[in-house]
Amino acid sequence: MTRPRVLAFILAGGKGERLFPLTRDRSKPAVPFGGKYRIVDFVLSNFVNSGIYALYVLVQYKAQSLIDHLRHAWRIGTLPDHFIIVVPPQMRRGETWYQGTADAVYQNLNLLRDFHPDIVAIFGADHVYRMDVGQMLAFHLDRRADVTVAALSVAITEASDFGIMEADPDGRIIGFEEKPARPMPSPGDPTRALSSMGNYLFSRDVLVEALLDDAPRSTDHDFGRTIIPDLVPRLTVCAYPFADSAIPGTQPYEEAGYWRDVGSIPAYWQANMDLLGPEPRFNLDNPRWPILSAAYPGPSARVIESEVDDVMVGEGSQIERAQVRRSILGRNVHVEPGAEIEESLVMDHTIVQAGARLRRAIVDRYNIIEAGLRIGFDPAQDARRFTVDPSGLVVLARGPTRF
Repeated sequence: MTRPRVLAFILAGGKGERLFPLTRDRSKPAVPFGGKYRIVDFVLSNFVNSGIYALYVLVQYKAQSLIDHLRHAWRIGTLPDHFIIVVPPQMRRGETWYQGTADAVYQNLNLLRDFHPDIVAIFGADHVYRMDVGQMLAFHLDRRADVTVAALSVAITEASDFGIMEADPDGRIIGFEEKPARPMPSPGDPTRALSSMGNYLFSRDVLVEALLDDAPRSTDHDFGRTIIPDLVPRLTVCAYPFADSAIPGTQPYEEAGYWRDVGSIPAYWQANMDLLGPEPRFNLDNPRWPILSAAYPGPSARVIESEVDDVMVGEGSQIERAQVRRSILGRNVHVEPGAEIEESLVMDHTIVQAGARLRRAIVDRYNIIEAGLRIGFDPAQDARRFTVDPSGLVVLARGPTRF
């Protein structure tokens, strides 16, 4: 069977307000993750590893950091239909900034028509996970679906943050509500609910018609709020069980169906912590399904006469006669003698000077932690200089200068 022609729109314009101050100068998909990556690298890697290479990345909010990253890190050749292209809002006559996820695709219908795909994939860019899109595509074709929604079981206590679905035994969606105040539990398990991951496959003509029908509405144009609920009663809309996705190279100790919405400071910190340990919940070292980013090969990290336990260290970093435990250091981070870092994220081009101590801190790029400074030990003192999340994590915004 000939594989259908697939075009992907990656929605990468999110503000990430709950990640402030990490999103003060960049969009959520551009936030660094795991030492050397950006959050957007996960969805792009999933498509490339799945053999889908026609990708438009739709950007909006503070996009320059993301644009620079994609320009340096993502070059996939010059073959026909192999591209990753950044698309800002077109602002044509009568149009505005994107007014929701559906409007972002609607404003770029010309790109869809020019490519003329059979199937259109619409995925978010702000989650951490591995997914074989080809398996979801096979499910979509096997069910003869008009639309397929990637689905994940979540705790009922968290379900109000997601689009919640009701599906029949064959996987056909018979009910859909975006962020309901009283979510419908899964049949047979009142503690769980079936949620949308915000990843969709559309048959081309169905998508075009749905966007044209939605365009005259005065409300926000959003797939979860307007498009999907409108199509469920009329067409074949199916829920793809993400938990059934099989990724080669996954280790037995990893969490099955690992997927994280890293939209808050605590969730972002915990997802980074999930990369650590001899048997991490989510192992980035998987050559059969790598998370790709060619931007920063860099020199190897150096550890000199130091105590280092359960730490990830980016290229070009140096730890000298210091102690670092359960932490992630980005690229070109220098930890000077006598410094101590514990359960913290220290991003690229940061200097932790002699004798400084960090505990449960997130330090954005280009910072200098002064000699002897203690962060994470006195909440009142930390609050006078930095952002202190209600969880107790201390967050330092991006530093002002390069060095």
